[in-house]
Amino acid sequence: MGTKLTIGWGVTGAHGFFQEAVEGMARWRARGNRVIPILSPAVQSVAGGGKSPAEWKRSMEEAAGEAGMMAVEEAEPLGPKDTLDLLVVAPLTGTSLAKLALGIYDTSVLTAVKAMLRNQKPTVVALCTNDGLGLNAVHWARLLTVRHLFFVPFFQDRPHSVPTSLQARFDLLDETMEAALRGQQLQPLLREGAGSG
Repeated sequence: MGTKLTIGWGVTGAHGFFQEAVEGMARWRARGNRVIPILSPAVQSVAGGGKSPAEWKRSMEEAAGEAGMMAVEEAEPLGPKDTLDLLVVAPLTGTSLAKLALGIYDTSVLTAVKAMLRNQKPTVVALCTNDGLGLNAVHWARLLTVRHLFFVPFFQDRPHSVPTSLQARFDLLDETMEAALRGQQLQPLLREGAGSG
């Protein structure tokens, strides 16, 4: 992709997928793009994945080469300034998914999504929730109808032990981002686990 982009990278509190976020930020920065981390309150305050919040923040900022946006007030100008070419929210938790579906923009990440929808710019979300086929099923189904919002294809990661759990195929993240920049949803949306198709 020849044109250099300004990419916002939102991270919500699915700690088991923070390393994928770090690697994604580094990968897209290495291609010459500007990457801005946007971190939800859970990322800033809850330990997980073997690191403290401060350690994860540092890892993400080092991967992106930019200071993280932490507060709603920092993300608000993304709308009027039309700063971003693309927003990625990876991982997206069930809680943030539900708030987004209900139009609740009370974190820096969700405020960034609001800015992108206002500006009719592409936003990619990577769903990671153990409630995706539970009460949250209605929320991602509702968001499928929202223009400029694209899902990383996902699958049931633990169909027997946690039958309501859904996980994005992070190996398809870059391909989903590239499709979103063309205004397309990568298909098929519902997949088997990584390596299965």
